[in-house]
Order: sequence, then structure tokens, then C-alpha cells
Amino acid sequence: MRPTTHETDYELHDRAVLVSLVTQAVKRSGINTEHSLQELVNLAETAGVEVLTTITQNLETPDTRWFIGKGKVEELRAATGELGATTVIFDQELSGAQVRNLEETLDLKIIDRTQLILDIFAQRAKTREGIIQVELAQLSYLLPRLSGHGKNLSRLGGGIGTRGPGETKLETDRRHIRDRISDLKSLLQEVVRHRQLHRERRRKTGITQVALVGYTNAGKSTLLRELTAADVYVENQLFATLDPTSRTLELPSGKEVILTDTVGFIQNLPHDLVAAFRATLEEVCEADLVLHVVDSSSEMRDEQMKVVQGILGDLGAADKPQITVFNKKDAVTNRDEFMAGVDSIWISAFSRDDLDQLSNMIQLRLSGDTMTFALPVDRGDLIALAYRCGEVTGQQVEEDRMLLTIELNKQDFQVHGYKLREYMET
Repeated sequence: MRPTTHETDYELHDRAVLVSLVTQAVKRSGINTEHSLQELVNLAETAGVEVLTTITQNLETPDTRWFIGKGKVEELRAATGELGATTVIFDQELSGAQVRNLEETLDLKIIDRTQLILDIFAQRAKTREGIIQVELAQLSYLLPRLSGHGKNLSRLGGGIGTRGPGETKLETDRRHIRDRISDLKSLLQEVVRHRQLHRERRRKTGITQVALVGYTNAGKSTLLRELTAADVYVENQLFATLDPTSRTLELPSGKEVILTDTVGFIQNLPHDLVAAFRATLEEVCEADLVLHVVDSSSEMRDEQMKVVQGILGDLGAADKPQITVFNKKDAVTNRDEFMAGVDSIWISAFSRDDLDQLSNMIQLRLSGDTMTFALPVDRGDLIALAYRCGEVTGQQVEEDRMLLTIELNKQDFQVHGYKLREYMET
């Protein structure tokens, strides 16, 4: 057991002991359990919890009744009583039966990692869409576990694990909850339909989409703000951004693209949450370019990058054109060990020179090949169209035709350029 000394600006409602179970399967998976537990501390503090101490238990496999074993539960009961804890938070998912057994023995509120993440999302959701998505995720997660959350729902004062759907909804019968889930899914279908209409409209107008993705707290919102002067909430917190924000970014050529910030990813991101937020996350699938923002100062940088790529794969966006943006370079102590690849850039979001380099890189990745078109001089419509498909870098008139050399924009040429193809010079 080791005490923690972290502080939070939130009003504290819960005093918690955090517990992690390390099994042989976890060891074989290569998960860094110390980092995962520290991340749980950060999650708890983000939710407004005072972390009293952390406990780690090693077992071959999880105990089916007590998760960490009966003996460790007794040790946990002594520790929580001595410290005056109101809550125990586990770093792994618990079954309904395990929650019930632990609550009866400890007489405390029992929360697992998934429920904690869902709770943070419930705090952060501001838009109607975000609130619907969070409630759907919470109800989907809690439905099979209702029998194990009696004390969580009956305790006065709320706190983590009781936000979002609320006590009254969860104390009703399963049929009512299933009906509510069905209603929420119908509402989300409307969201999907509206998003599809917006995407069709964007495709027809040739608007280029760039999506910011990354591990939570990698600096995506800061980058959006600094690149576009967007008025977005920026804070050194996990999941500071929940609802997607889109702003116009002007590239060096004068071309404007839409830059969209998305919710941060995290290891063991709840499946129900990914499913509920699929309508929002599908914006990544529609993007012409993905900026994968990485906290280059994190000791777990490589692991966090794998988590992000895994979730992009789940969304079907792994093959999207991508630039890896290694952010926070000013916080890197040993720069000699850091190497960026061809499709990556090392920046500080607060450096104007770095941001200019990133804008140039975005422009380069969105641009196609340089081509020359021989257009009839009396076809003003085609000449105007050529100017819309990229940046004209050369112009020459030869008798009855105009030769235009253009650095093509991939998106614009795909949408509008079909009329120009027969005039391409080889």
C-alpha cells in the first residue's frame, strides 16, 4: 500500500481506496500495471475523488466471488475503515455478483474502471447528443449488473457512479431500462442521419476534413486552439474535451479546411462507450487526413500510440492518411532518444514556427501531384474549375489553348476534376 498526495480543484464528494489485480493473463498481455494504476488515480481525481491510497493484489486468476480473494478483502476492509474511505475503485471490470459481494462485506460503494470513465463522461457531456450517448453507454453497461449495484443506487449524496441516468431510472425494472435504451438508440439514429446529410453536403461542396485524434490529454484541444484561434476549453485534465469541435483552418496556400477535435482515447476504453459514440467518432472515418497527436513527453508514449491505433482500427479508420504529431517537445528531457519518421513532426503547440511547419505538412499531404492541363481559351468554365482544383503555379497561352500547371488538391480534384481529365497533358 502506498499513500498518494495528489490534489484536485474539484469539490470532493468521495474518499477512495484504489485497487488493482495483477493476474498471469495481465502479465502476459504486456500491460504496464503500475502505469494503469496511476492512470486510475488520475481518472479518479478528474471525477472529483480524493484518493487515499492504492492497493495491488497478485493472483493467478481473478477470484470469481471476491475478485481479489477473501483474505485481501479483509485487508481492504481494515484499510478503508482506518482511512475513512467511502468508496473502493477497481482498475478492472467487475461482475454484478462481485460488486454485490464486495459491497456486503465492505459496506462501501464499489466502482470499477469502466464505470469511473462513464461517470467522467457524464460530468463532461454538455450537448444533447453527448448526454444521449453517455446515458446509453451507462445504461448498456449497468443493465446486466443491476443486481450488484444496490448500495451504489441507495446511498445519499450522489457522487461517482450515480451521475447520468440517476438513481430513479436505475431502480426501475429491466424492461423500463431496455425501453429507455431503445429510445436512446432511436434518438442516436436521428443523429446519424443528420451527420450523414452533413457529410453528403460537405462532399458535394468539396470541403476538406482533417480530424485530430489521440490519447486523452495529448494536447489536441490546445493544438486546435493555437492553429485556428478557436475558443475551446483547454485544461490539463483527462477527457477535457468530450463534444467534438470543428473550426476552419487556413493553410499557407489560402485553402481552407475543417479541423475537428475529437474525444481522447484511453486504454480499456469501455466498449459500450465506443459503441454509443460511434456516430461522433465516425467523423474520423470521413476525414481526408488524420492528425494523431501524441504526448511525446509521456513515459508510456509507445503504449498510448498503440491504443489509439487499435481504436482507429476498430472504427475502420486505420488506413486513413495520417500525420503523427509528437506534441509537447519542450517537455522532453532526452531528445537524443527521440526520432520522428517521414509522416511525423515534432512540435510544441505554443511555437508559431512549429505550427507553421505543421500547416505546411498538412497542405503537402492533402495536395496531389502537379499536373498540366491544356484547356481551350474559350472555355472559361473549365479554366475557373481548374483554379478550384488546386493552386495554379504556371500559366501559358499557346494559340487557342491555355496551359495551366496546377498543384492539385486531392479532395477538390476528386469532386470536381472529372471534367478536366480529358485535357491533362502527359
